[in-house]
Amino acid sequence: MTAMTADPGATGRPLLNRRLAEFGTTIFAEMSALAVRTGAINLGQGFPDTDGPEAVREAAVRALRDGRGNQYPPGPGVPELRTAVAAHQRRWYGQLGLDPDPDTEVLVTAGATEAITAALLALVEPGDEVVALEPYYDSYAAAIAMAGGTRVPVTLRPSPSEGGAQGERTFRLDLDELHDAVTDRTRLILLNTPHNPTGTVLSRDELAAIAELCVERGLLVVTDEVYEHLVYEGEHIPIASFPGMRERTVTVSSAGKTFSFTGWKVGWVTAVPELVSAVRSAKQFLTYVSAGPFQYAVAEALALPDSYYTQLREDLRAQRDLLSRGLAEAGFGVFRAPGTYFVTTDIRPLGESSGIGFCLALPERCGVVAVPTQVFYDHEEAGAPFVRFAFCKRQEVLADAVTRLKGAPG
Repeated sequence: MTAMTADPGATGRPLLNRRLAEFGTTIFAEMSALAVRTGAINLGQGFPDTDGPEAVREAAVRALRDGRGNQYPPGPGVPELRTAVAAHQRRWYGQLGLDPDPDTEVLVTAGATEAITAALLALVEPGDEVVALEPYYDSYAAAIAMAGGTRVPVTLRPSPSEGGAQGERTFRLDLDELHDAVTDRTRLILLNTPHNPTGTVLSRDELAAIAELCVERGLLVVTDEVYEHLVYEGEHIPIASFPGMRERTVTVSSAGKTFSFTGWKVGWVTAVPELVSAVRSAKQFLTYVSAGPFQYAVAEALALPDSYYTQLREDLRAQRDLLSRGLAEAGFGVFRAPGTYFVTTDIRPLGESSGIGFCLALPERCGVVAVPTQVFYDHEEAGAPFVRFAFCKRQEVLADAVTRLKGAPG
């Protein structure tokens, strides 16, 4: 809902500044509150319903007891975590040429949301255009507005059905549309792959084409890669690894999605020193520092063996498949989700056309909460029939949700 409260002074002017006037309470807060009020199963917001590894929790407790991080940590982040982030990049992407310096090319943030916001505040001047893939996580639009930028959406569009099979459609990027969206006023492209909410994983060829465009037009890139380890089909390739991209890319990731500790809000930026310095200049006036003891715990988490990452991915793949099958059996059109926590559905086979109306009624109809993806679009009509469900929940919870959806009155 948009904040319209008037200035108590004589002017009667709205309290919320013009740049943020279109933003109110996030859809996640609204739908989670609806879940609490109705007692519904919350498949709306993307947080797990189980905690991450016990060893990582114990590392946080140990840091608290040892007095590490209980006072302000260093502005760039504790050295242990910056070293661990650099080692993580080298471990997973070193063969692609990524090997950041922990002292000058890593910055710890209060989650990925702050990292993205700080990057946009640092790099975007008022009037600059920022191209973003639509639908997009709602904080992107707000951060662009706070920076005074102009958002230019490029819509990921549903692909034709592949063989007519249920669940075989995906969302795809039109590279020609992306190319046409770039003008002389474009400052940067804001990427998200694996992509929330559609689950799209940009391919090597798509990323190469984006990189070529950025180099040709002198564009910066801010890339949100928080779902980097949650790819079930295809592969995650950081765009920073493509020719000419390292010096123009701010890469963002976080611990929340990889280790199932979303409440800790530990994120990071990796980039060349000049970009890290720019982002830090903005970040220091947002939170300054955060999550001191948790930074030490995340440093240990990043060193977990490959088997942890493999098991996380396989568990989530099974949860994705369970929910996707159940949604299809309940009559939804189901899009394949190559990555992330989310399955996008089409409600038109159910005789519905408004995702917002459908999601507001769903808790009372069958005791399940979902999120209308319409709210992640500038072109709202393009997203009107689509609804997102989160599958990062225990299998028994997903099975219960599916049973409820199948039994919902028509």
